[in-house]
Amino acid sequence: MLLALTGATGFIGQYLLRELPKRGYKLRVLLRNPPSMPMQCASAVIGDLARPRNMSAALEGADAVIHSAGFTHGMSGIPEDDYRALNTEATISLARAARRAGAKRFVFLSSIRAQSGPMAETVLTETDDPKPTDAYGRSKLAAERGLAELDLDWVSLRGALVYGPGVKGNMAQLIRLARSPLPLPLRSIHARRSLLALENLSAAIEVVLKAPEPLRRAFIAADVEALTVGEMIAAMRQGLGRQPNLFSLPPMVVDLLLRSVGREQVYQRFSGSLVANPSALIDLGWTPSVATPVGLRHLMYASGS
Repeated sequence: MLLALTGATGFIGQYLLRELPKRGYKLRVLLRNPPSMPMQCASAVIGDLARPRNMSAALEGADAVIHSAGFTHGMSGIPEDDYRALNTEATISLARAARRAGAKRFVFLSSIRAQSGPMAETVLTETDDPKPTDAYGRSKLAAERGLAELDLDWVSLRGALVYGPGVKGNMAQLIRLARSPLPLPLRSIHARRSLLALENLSAAIEVVLKAPEPLRRAFIAADVEALTVGEMIAAMRQGLGRQPNLFSLPPMVVDLLLRSVGREQVYQRFSGSLVANPSALIDLGWTPSVATPVGLRHLMYASGS
């Protein structure tokens, strides 16, 4: 099967570029710049998603498209119109080109933020009314709704926060916190957060690619077990061969302490619950083989102390 892949130079795209050929897929990557051509692909096409001209020719012969390119959450200084232009309008234009080129399925890597803000009081499922709270989430949801209007078999994966080698953003801040030698006052934070291992995301993509019936819907993708921030730190430190070294303090004090060392975003990100239920994807045949504590241990072990 020949897959067209966008975003091949990004965090997720680089992993898919290495992993999908191991599963027997051929890849054609769509790149903005010729110098960044990955060597693992069968072929490459140069183009700009913000100016999707002649994209049907670039997708000719591809059995399916995996669309992982776009502005990510947390990019600073990006206006909402730019999120919409790349994450929404370019996605829909690419999907139209995929339909014209005869691709059988369009896999859109969306985000749990298309469904919810940074916190949720209840466990999220796809049946919940989507309520994104920022430009990033709104742009992803708008793309999904645009795909639903096309005569094309599409699927959207609303992934929880993805982790793996090379991860950036708030997860990278948490990794730096785990590496610190200091005892951390995180045991009193009981909110749980869903994460998604790169390996599990790759398996989810393969499941939706192989589904025999038309999908035309969104699926939540998240590791089965949601952890507290303390449990995340403990797993990471175990991967470094160290004890958790956690203790309890009132959450307000924890917030002040993290602010004092420039880690207030970590507290804001992980002090509220955001638990996502991937049962629908599991019912489709997805088996998330990496448990979150194991994945976090391996992440730190592989990167060394």
